[in-house]
Amino acid sequence: MKAVLLEAGAINYNDLDFSPITSQIETTIYDNTTEENKFEHIGDAEVVFVNKVIMDEEVFSKCPDLKYIGVCATGYNVIDIEAAKRHGVVVTNVPAYSTESVTQLTWGLIIEAASHISLHNADVHNGGWVKSDTFCYILAPVMELCGKTIGVVGYGNIGRRVCEIAHAFNMNVLVHTANPDKYMGKCEENFVTLDTLFEQSDIITLHCPMNDETAGLICNDNIRKMKDKVIIVNVSRGGLVVESDLADALNSGKVGAAAVDVVSVEPMKADNPLLTAPNMTITPHMAWASLEARMRLVNVVASNYRAFAEGRADNVVNG
Repeated sequence: MKAVLLEAGAINYNDLDFSPITSQIETTIYDNTTEENKFEHIGDAEVVFVNKVIMDEEVFSKCPDLKYIGVCATGYNVIDIEAAKRHGVVVTNVPAYSTESVTQLTWGLIIEAASHISLHNADVHNGGWVKSDTFCYILAPVMELCGKTIGVVGYGNIGRRVCEIAHAFNMNVLVHTANPDKYMGKCEENFVTLDTLFEQSDIITLHCPMNDETAGLICNDNIRKMKDKVIIVNVSRGGLVVESDLADALNSGKVGAAAVDVVSVEPMKADNPLLTAPNMTITPHMAWASLEARMRLVNVVASNYRAFAEGRADNVVNG
């Protein structure tokens, strides 16, 4: 069998190798693949390792040799799962490999919004402290997290870990999940409706998948329900946020600060309204990308393929 790895450059920054995969199957490695050249890159491969390249009915029709797709991520919304099933293509993903790394950046963004670390660091380096008449100063209000209410949307591996750390900060924790009955009586969380979460939270952080119910979740109608000066964090999927609505809310001051690691179109477009919105922190979809997480990713991708080659089903998402 022949394989292609379509987006190696997103995984390997010259600090790991793909031998767990390449030792099992002849693999052509591409640093990057676009929608324009994906058919050329896939060719007659029977196995594709993919991250963000769209794999839809057209791909399955034009690449009939495909038998297996190994998604190099937890989310697999770029794969048309039903089309894959119709064409007999097995699809696997890598759950939970980046939980600690994504949680870490989530709290980094929350603390940045609460304490304005970058703002003060930049001012000190520009001479602000040297010129100060007093031994300390602040350029923006600093929020103490203890006693504040955080609303966590989504209660998967990352959402649960975010809640654990919120409790360590002595915060009040509200959780919204699509299946609260699954957790009732098994944890200490306060499960609430989305409206309650929006109305009562000082900080809202998104850790849910993007689907028909969650697309555009942060929008004008829901922002109106929120507290004035609310902080909004999104490290999940860019499509959860209507970016023009969030930018407007930042410009008006309704939203006090926001931080995202994901946007609706990646790489980010120059006209994205969040780029010019005030009190906006943006990181380039890096929450998952610690060396430790990427090493786990490669090892699980390799393990998933080994299971497929041996007739087993590990982390199969399309039955």
